[in-house]
Parts: sequence; structure tokens; C-alpha cells
Amino acid sequence: MAFRFLHTADWQIGKPFGNVPGDAGAELRSRRIATVGEIARLAAERNVDAVVVAGDAFDSNEVQDRTILRTLDALKSFSGRWIFLPGNHDAALAHSVWSRLRQMGPEDNIVIADRPQPIEGWEGRAVILPAPLTRRRESLDQTEWFDMAATPQGAIRIGLAHGSVANRLPGAAEASNEIPDDRARAAGLAYLALGDWHGSLQIAQRTWYSGTPETDRHRANRSGFVHIVEIDGPDAPERVEIVPTSYYQWHQLEAEMLDGTCNAGLDALAELEAEAARRVVSLTLRGGISLAERYQLGIELEKWRNRFHHLDVEDAGLFEEPTDDDLDALDSSGFVRLAVERLKMQAASDADPQAAAARVALRMMYVDHMNGGPR
Repeated sequence: MAFRFLHTADWQIGKPFGNVPGDAGAELRSRRIATVGEIARLAAERNVDAVVVAGDAFDSNEVQDRTILRTLDALKSFSGRWIFLPGNHDAALAHSVWSRLRQMGPEDNIVIADRPQPIEGWEGRAVILPAPLTRRRESLDQTEWFDMAATPQGAIRIGLAHGSVANRLPGAAEASNEIPDDRARAAGLAYLALGDWHGSLQIAQRTWYSGTPETDRHRANRSGFVHIVEIDGPDAPERVEIVPTSYYQWHQLEAEMLDGTCNAGLDALAELEAEAARRVVSLTLRGGISLAERYQLGIELEKWRNRFHHLDVEDAGLFEEPTDDDLDALDSSGFVRLAVERLKMQAASDADPQAAAARVALRMMYVDHMNGGPR
């Protein structure tokens, strides 16, 4: 008889999002728990036999008790078994989020897999072999015991681990808590459910990362999913359905100003107008624009900041190229015009160490002028 389960990982409940201040950051933190509630409802709707959480359910062992209790409440829509594996963020230390959770008296269907021993049940159809982390970085392979683990005849063997598959992740990925890329084959696993990499990825035969279910950074790594996995028997191929779950969509944009206007940057943002309130956007601007266009850009960016969930703009590569019309708008004669001309010369000089400051001064003068001058 087939065994169907939901594979998820890297919830990182309690993640601070320090780079997103105010209400926007608070809403990102709350949404991670709300997404757990959506996962519970999905598990109930699909009638899965279990939900396996492959590490880092919590962002740290220091999360508040209130956060733990809210997470437990979010699980209630699914009454089947939840298997929680301690990861590197929430390792099974002597005093950890898991020891505190146990003291809260969780429901019987919540299993904390903090020991390397088989988890049985499901009428002998399946056995889950967990490889919990007891510290943030383990020097030895915690999945090695899978190879010799005794399981009932005919049971589907499912591994559960958190770490980096050796020699398989992209080069920029941090290699820690390494897992051999042939572990599923060596241990006779029908499926190895992994956490740590935040994107959905089949990394080796019968070996999958589910990624984080709620996207949390600007990276094109296919995050924001869970896996519904169905396996007919110990030697049967896995059937994996990748289900989108992320509420917020994270976007990283770049725009080069080539015609002296701010159109390229604004056009890039306009592409995300649909469901703007669900978007977390990073925009990098480069190139040169006039003072008038820079002033208009500031007005338009403020409008977009109010529409998006969060907008971060990196404009260190954007510089002002004052036009004659810009200078005429500032002043037509006298001392101010002379100062503007000198600032313009400084701003245009690659050799002048004050070039950047001159550009800022010109911009401030123009903004002050457009806003009506000193009051």
C-alpha cells in the first residue's frame, strides 16, 4: 500500500528580518507561522500519512515561548503525525527549543526526532530514519547509521536529514554538516528528505531538498514550495508533486539608465504591479540621469514603496548629469549660479575626490528648489 507524506523544511519561525524594518518586517515574521497553517491544511486536504520537517523549523533555540505556542496552534488543522528534525538553527542541545516544547505538553501526534533511531508506525508501511543535529556544526556524517538500521520487512525506508550533500550543491553554497551523495542508495532509502538548502531541488537519486515554504531572501533558488511525495513500495520510484506555498514573492531587479531619464527603473517596477502588496523588491539602479529626472524618480519611488510590501533601492551606481535646463531652474545669475557651475564641474570630474559630494550637493539644491526653497 502506498505511503504518502508531505516533505517540508527550513520554516525558520522567528527569523528577525532585520533588513526590513517596522510593520513590514513584523508581517514577514507573522506570515511564516501563517504559512505553517496553510501547510497543515494542505496535509489534511491531501490526506497524507505524515508531515516530515527536515530541520530548522525554528530560526534559533532562543525564540520566545509565545512563538512556539503560536506555531503549535498552526499545526492543528492536520491531526496526523508531524515529524520534527532538529537542524543547525534549532539543534537538539541540552536546553533547546525542543526541550521547552516538550515541557509545554504538545499533542501526541507531534514527534520530536532528536535521537538517531527509527520512527515506526503506519501499520508497518514505512519507517523514518532521522539524523538530528545536536550542535550547529557536526564534524561527522550523521546519516551513516541509516545503512545498518534494521527495519521491518517490506517497509518503505525514508531518511530525514539536514545539511549539505557533498559535491552537489552550487559552488556558492556553504558546505556544512555534509551528507554523502550516495546515501539513499547505500542505505536502501526510497526517499531522503533534506533540509538546509532553501530551494526545491532533486540533488541526487531519491534525494530531495524541499526548500523553505515561505521565501525569505532575494535568490533565484526556487523557494516557496513543499513536496507531496507518494511511494508505492520499498523499491518503487518516488512521485513528487511540488506545491507552491509562499505568500510573499521576492524580486531582485536591476535597471541601467541609458537615456538620461528614470524610465528604465520605473518600467522595471511596473512589471510587478499585479499583487504589489505581496512583493518584496530589491532594485539596483545604475547610470546617469538629469536632476529633474532624479527628482521625479524620488517621487515615483515613494509611491512604489507604499504599494509594495517592501522596496529597497540601491542607487550607489546612479549619478546626476545636470542639464542646462536643470541649472536654469536653480538660478539664472549671481552667486548661486556660480556655485552650481563649480559643483557641476566637480561632479563631472573622475579625478576630483569631491565628485560624489558635489553630485549630492547639486541634488539637494535642486530638491530644495523644487520644494519651494527654505522656509
